[in-house]
Amino acid sequence: QPELGGSLLHETTATIDGLPAARWLEEARTALAAMPNVTLLPRTTVFGYYNHNHIVLTERVTDHLATPSADLPRERLWQVRAKEVVIATGAHERPLTFADNDRPGIMLAESVRVYINRYGVAPGRRIVFVTSGASAYRAAADAKAAGLDVTLVDVRPDSAIGAERALAAGLRYLTGHTVIGATGTKAVTGLIVAPVSASGGIGTHVTLPCDCVGMSGGWTPSVHLFSQSRGKLAYQPESDIFVPATSVQNERSVGACNGTFDLAALLAEGWAGGAAAAKADAARSFAAEPATPLGFKPVRVLPTNANPLKVRAFLDFQNDVTAKDVRLAVREGFESVEHVKRYTTTGMATDQGKTSNMTALGLLSETLERPVPQVGTTTFRPPYTPVTFGAIIGSSRNELFDPIRRAPLHEWAQEHGAVFENVALWRRAWFFPRPGENMHAAVKRECKAVREGVGIFDASTLGKIEVVGPDAAEFLNRIYPNAWLKLEPGRCRYGLMLKEDGFVFDDGVVARVAPDRFHVTTTTGGAARVLAHMEDYLQTEWPDLKVFVTSTSEQWAVIALQGPKAREVLAPFVEGIDLSPEAFPHMAMRTGRILGVPTRLFRVSFTGELGFEINVPTDYARSVWEALYARGAEFGITPYGTETMHVLRAERGFIIVGQDTDGTVTPDDLGLGGMVSKQKPDFVGKRSLTRPDMLLPDRKQLVGLLSEDSRTLLEEGAQIVADLNQPVPMTMLGHVTSSYDSAACGRPIALALVSGGRARINETLHVTTPTGFAAARVVPPVFFDAEGKRVNGTVEAPAHA
Repeated sequence: QPELGGSLLHETTATIDGLPAARWLEEARTALAAMPNVTLLPRTTVFGYYNHNHIVLTERVTDHLATPSADLPRERLWQVRAKEVVIATGAHERPLTFADNDRPGIMLAESVRVYINRYGVAPGRRIVFVTSGASAYRAAADAKAAGLDVTLVDVRPDSAIGAERALAAGLRYLTGHTVIGATGTKAVTGLIVAPVSASGGIGTHVTLPCDCVGMSGGWTPSVHLFSQSRGKLAYQPESDIFVPATSVQNERSVGACNGTFDLAALLAEGWAGGAAAAKADAARSFAAEPATPLGFKPVRVLPTNANPLKVRAFLDFQNDVTAKDVRLAVREGFESVEHVKRYTTTGMATDQGKTSNMTALGLLSETLERPVPQVGTTTFRPPYTPVTFGAIIGSSRNELFDPIRRAPLHEWAQEHGAVFENVALWRRAWFFPRPGENMHAAVKRECKAVREGVGIFDASTLGKIEVVGPDAAEFLNRIYPNAWLKLEPGRCRYGLMLKEDGFVFDDGVVARVAPDRFHVTTTTGGAARVLAHMEDYLQTEWPDLKVFVTSTSEQWAVIALQGPKAREVLAPFVEGIDLSPEAFPHMAMRTGRILGVPTRLFRVSFTGELGFEINVPTDYARSVWEALYARGAEFGITPYGTETMHVLRAERGFIIVGQDTDGTVTPDDLGLGGMVSKQKPDFVGKRSLTRPDMLLPDRKQLVGLLSEDSRTLLEEGAQIVADLNQPVPMTMLGHVTSSYDSAACGRPIALALVSGGRARINETLHVTTPTGFAAARVVPPVFFDAEGKRVNGTVEAPAHA
């Protein structure tokens, strides 16, 4: 509720210690607000109780304000670690289950009382209260005092009525009656009632005209938070309620949620609970007048002459679950309370069974002819009340909305004028413009520096996974389509990772560090999903393999040194590693030191040039980078960003998963079918690769495209057609995946996925442009140094395609 006070907020007749309830409440709230060690949180709900007294609350800060301050959030999430918790969550009134109890205007009796006493609103002019307990008498008396026409119908026999009878003075009331139906369509117009004899016989019915019905089947303690704390409940048959019994955490429940409904008693219990939590030896009694009307008779479904399997008597008003649904569930063989819950969906709505659960449990108990404790309760899950996603994400707005990860060399790049782009969750240097340069000029200069001298690139965002154990090689042999068992320590291999459907999932270079240890790299955006993929298979498919996989993405920074002069820049700093081509060939890995720092040095290249990837502990990344950068000055060393990296790799026909693949691409579609082992008995995706659709000749295959006018830069994502004279809609053959203006080739180049692409080499196709179509020739997807001589340090003048 928006303010503290619970049911006292609509109490008009009771007094506490001689004061009207409203005044007593106001004085209590004022005293609490003045205490420096008390924080009051109105408009706040505890929605979750977790381990170690972790309490989570949501505060509605500005929803009620017409013109809220821009500095205030709509909601605020509170997370509290409490030494002691006192739960005083009250109780929920139970509805009654009878035919047609879903008519508009049929509501809980206490809700009628709240409307009248707190808001001064009459829910109806002729109100019928139907009850099986004492508390509704107080609601009926308040409605009568407000000048409304009131009739009270009590399911209990006259002999069961206690002191609450005094509240019915001046009212028309019927005892020992049942409700057998309601009239009205868009609103209730009448309640059909009939007397019930001691033997269960139903007498002549009568219709009570009304425009509102207040029903009350007693009260159910709100034990949700207690149950979330993993506390155990106990059933009280005399009250037909579950109450907290055994606490698991430092918690105590008090008041109505503990099964105490008398006002004076629950106030005293609340005081004692607070004192005990505060480790104080204190007690206090309260005088409350008049006495709280107590006592009720649990009734599962009000008796009727009609066939119970044909009566629409609702238990759960939110999910439209009826009494006959529960009976049907039992006939269908569902006896567990959790199964019945799921079969019928009772208690599964946002109220988590607050109003419906006890009636449903009681009906299930009767149907199964088992005691209620044997039937048990369902699980009360958080949130206690619905919570917005906005409250849960809390501070995730503006820069915090999409968390950004910064590479170890981010500050250096920032200091040297880098323009950044977002790649997955990382903020990466896109290019390094010099004064007066736009992106295209900067990228052209960076590409030229790598091809002719040496470039330096921060590749730290690559995913890195340590795969360790005696079965590490066997594990990789199963998770990748190519072979790994015979890879020697100190050597690297490129691997494509497939999903079970045979489509490319990720890729990267894997180095064997030792017989039982591999250093696996993944794409920047794929690190988390690859690790989860590996863990999934280890835990569910191959639990017998002795393998551990550990993310080391943050532990290793990666500096890529690429270009014909890369070895000369690196050589003075390396200890314990022979950098000669014979001792350290392409696709090899060595361990040693650089500037005294441990390193895993990879001889790999994503540019097609002589290249090294220097893995060092993250804390040393900047010092190693700056030493290399200073040394490389005499060789014209140039830092380059992701855009240049994309151009260089595309010139060599190297793919980027997620850009040149779209989730429906196989290794053969990429021209990498030779990587798939034909000898291995099994690997992830093997069966799918043999399916007929995977072998069709018209599958989309990776090819190169060169615009015929040698000037047009094709757009990434542009669609490709074969014939411009075909009717609309045209048959699309594929799309452009990568497109760049290549300095080394002297013209724009593009990669594309094209239906039957390899069979179309030298064919002219047509690519959509903003103004029409551009003709393009299909070529192999390698545009530069097709023989791969440069990666071994054989430098030649760039040859244009």
